[in-house]
Amino acid sequence: MVQCQHFAYPGMGQILLKQHCYHQSIRIGDRIEVSGQGGWDTETGEVSKDVKTQIDQIFKNIDLALKDAGGKGWSQVYRITAYYIPDTQHEDLMHMCNNIKKWIPGKEPLLTCVGVAKLTMEGMFMEIEVAAHDEEGGEAAARKD
Repeated sequence: MVQCQHFAYPGMGQILLKQHCYHQSIRIGDRIEVSGQGGWDTETGEVSKDVKTQIDQIFKNIDLALKDAGGKGWSQVYRITAYYIPDTQHEDLMHMCNNIKKWIPGKEPLLTCVGVAKLTMEGMFMEIEVAAHDEEGGEAAARKD
């Protein structure tokens, strides 16, 4: 039987778990789902006022969450959902696309972008969640059950 394994990376992941009762990622067999990651610094929780800096940090945070759940990182991502506030400019969305190309070159995952009125953490422009397929890690996790 496949079990759910929950993960909260050190620093902000643990803080958000304690304060807001949610994990950064969950593994269900060979799938890893990462909850919406903002552009917070994983050590300090600070969010840059610069949208491009936030987007770069989001991609780092997702990579950390995937690896914390036993995955290999962005190379296993097949679906991305990005939530952004109305003030986000087209060039900022293109910066997100450039990060996709940087982190998973040669792959085009499913992508959905959703405009939202507001994000939970003050000062955030964007939040991204992903789904990844980790066949080898899923087999290893199943052996632990």
